Amino acid sequence: MAVTDFFAGEIATELLKTLATIVRKSCFCKSSAESLIIHINALLPTIEEIKYIGVELKPDRQFQLDRFSETLKQGLELANKVLRTGRLNVYKNLRLTRKMEKLEKTISQYMNGPFKANILADVHHLRFDMAAGFERMGKFHERLEQRLGSLKIGGGEAGGLMEEALKRAEEVEQMNWEGNLTNFGLDLGKRKVKEMVLGNDSSVVGIRGIGGSGKTTLAKEIWRDEEVRTHFNDRILFLTVSQSPNVDNLLRRIGGFIMGNENLDPNYVVPQWSLQCQWRASVRTLVILDDVWSLPELQRLISKIPGCTWLVVSRFKFQTIISDTYEVELLRESDALSLFCHSAFGQKTLPPGANVNLVKQIVSECKGLPLALKVIGASLKDQAEMYWASAKNRLSRGEPIDDSHESDLLARMEMSVKCLAEKVRQCFLDLGAFPEDKKIPLDVLINMWVELHDIDEEEAFAILVELANKNLLTLVKDARDSDVYSSYYDIAVTQHDVLRDLALHISNRDSISQRERLLMPRRETALPKEWERNSDKPFNARIVSIHTGEMNEMDWFQMEFPKAEVLILNFSSKQYFLPSFLDNMPKLRALIIINYNSANATLRNFPEFLSLTNLRSLWLEKVSVPQLSNSTLPLKYLRKLSIILCDVKNSFDQSLLDLPYTFPSLYELTIDHCEDLFELPPTICEMQCLKTLSITNCHNLKQLPANLGKLRSLQILRLYACPELRELPSGICELLGLKYLDISQCLKLSRLPQGIDRLSSLEKIDMRECSRFSSLPKFAASSQSLRHVICDDEVSWLWESTKKALPNLHIQVAETQYSLDWLDE
Repeated sequence: MAVTDFFAGEIATELLKTLATIVRKSCFCKSSAESLIIHINALLPTIEEIKYIGVELKPDRQFQLDRFSETLKQGLELANKVLRTGRLNVYKNLRLTRKMEKLEKTISQYMNGPFKANILADVHHLRFDMAAGFERMGKFHERLEQRLGSLKIGGGEAGGLMEEALKRAEEVEQMNWEGNLTNFGLDLGKRKVKEMVLGNDSSVVGIRGIGGSGKTTLAKEIWRDEEVRTHFNDRILFLTVSQSPNVDNLLRRIGGFIMGNENLDPNYVVPQWSLQCQWRASVRTLVILDDVWSLPELQRLISKIPGCTWLVVSRFKFQTIISDTYEVELLRESDALSLFCHSAFGQKTLPPGANVNLVKQIVSECKGLPLALKVIGASLKDQAEMYWASAKNRLSRGEPIDDSHESDLLARMEMSVKCLAEKVRQCFLDLGAFPEDKKIPLDVLINMWVELHDIDEEEAFAILVELANKNLLTLVKDARDSDVYSSYYDIAVTQHDVLRDLALHISNRDSISQRERLLMPRRETALPKEWERNSDKPFNARIVSIHTGEMNEMDWFQMEFPKAEVLILNFSSKQYFLPSFLDNMPKLRALIIINYNSANATLRNFPEFLSLTNLRSLWLEKVSVPQLSNSTLPLKYLRKLSIILCDVKNSFDQSLLDLPYTFPSLYELTIDHCEDLFELPPTICEMQCLKTLSITNCHNLKQLPANLGKLRSLQILRLYACPELRELPSGICELLGLKYLDISQCLKLSRLPQGIDRLSSLEKIDMRECSRFSSLPKFAASSQSLRHVICDDEVSWLWESTKKALPNLHIQVAETQYSLDWLDE
């Protein structure tokens, strides 16, 4: 970051405002915030002096200033996290308090060191010029080189492909953040929407356009805009509504935000009468509702609340509610060409030697629709000119895209799918099985593709990367570093609504009984009538995806699925009766059960697995896991079991359940965000096929089984964010096949067991935010497999002392990450 960025962003001033708010509201971080205010106020006169004078800084001075500005920027992000964390969330508040204290110490060291003196000495040697852009480019290449180097860890082409795709996603995100709207013709729309939002307090305004026209991109730019954020004092809430919203959850989010209590009890019911009398925004507030489909749902969500402005983003015009609407304009010819070239050639202009007429004809056929330009441009990248000519002819056979012919967009965009290899095309069509506007866990997707398409995990990764490179899906990366060990775990997939519509459009062409994918496009109260009318004969589907609310026993009708290999049950309720037709799925290999309600659901009729003998993968999310017992028939072929955000209660009671008997072939077990998991059953140590054990975000897990070392096949052990775990059993030193150990955010861990150097296969340890460590076991020169350790700065010196025995050890000091994005799910 260069000086221009530092001062243009007014980071110090923004941080002061946020810290002042913390002093008023927070009881946890108040002391640190007050000290930071004193330090930064002492620096402001110097900042103002530098701001208007300009000659060039010496490199060492510039480096110090860059580091300090990065520190302040991280401080601003941290302060905003503090404000967004509810008072009752004691654990997170304590963590954030530690981080604020560390920030205060860092800034104090800068202030009391040579930094301030250097700035004063060089005040007359500053000059703003174009160096900022080159410096950002240099830092990007440095990050790129670091990532390319880290790809060697763990090996495998899949890890490299994943990193490449993630870097592409980061480049696109960076482009958006750097304000390149003018390049693609959205600057006019941004100005007009800002005028509506800033000039209409306590009103409802809207953005309207067809799918793929850039409505959400425009709304997010409004959300990020500094002038808008200042006007509303950073009181902006962005919510995605979608076709199948849980209106009660959305109302709870809106009510909590406006009332200043964002941690309302999941069972709290927002009153439906006279909301404006109960809610009053204490300061100006902006609520952005993205992807709204239904007038009745919008009427429930919006109320005349003094001080609150609403921005509604939709494909439709709700004239009875919205006072002023901006119609998203399709891109002008020059802007459309620029966006298309960015996707097809990696630059915003036509490259030398390109067939100008052919490119412009294809751009013309896209009719200025941003999504069509991106997708079609990416699909033609690096293709021969004859292929481009063929694509132009296919596109020219469609009708012009306008507001009343959205299906024509699907016909045009289908060309991008037709050019895919058959297996890749099938994987793209599978994405229609998941609800709109929801993150798809990568683990679910990879498992499904492996079972359906007879491919291995590496090929599934390659397909994922190809689809991402062609803009047919988006990879969403967790803030933590990912690699070949954690790529499943830290990455999710999202897809634009229009692309999902395209997958559904193609999948639903056959007669209902002959479709390979039997999919519900949106959440309904019951199964489609069309399914019931055709239930007198077997369905041909290999994937069945159902999306409903609460289902009782009588809500199901009997269906036969002799070829079904994947069943996805998406629902939103506190109770859910599983379908009896599970008995009619003899080939079922993957069962995915996901509840989107705020409270966990009780499953009724959980099968005794009498007919699921071929099941390979089971995913349970936000449900109360039914109690299993030894009377349950063994799932001989189950390889992956994932239990996410669940109540486990007595599910693993060792007196009732023999894990090795029930899951004899299980090689991957994931338990994540299960608050009532206090300990693991000892029988887990008898699971001789287990290769990956992930127990993460289980805040009440206190101990691990003493005989953990009996898991001779274990290669990956993740214990991320288990703050009550005090020690690792000494038996862990018997895991001679272990390659990766993650104990990050295990706040009460203070040591590694003696003898850990015996792990001759161990390659990597992640122990960031383990600040209680004061010593390490002695590592012998025989521990040469250990090549990479991630830790915090205060622990890194311990590892430096091992460099004599481990000269090839790479010690990575973790960058502080403050991400609560998972709370948005």
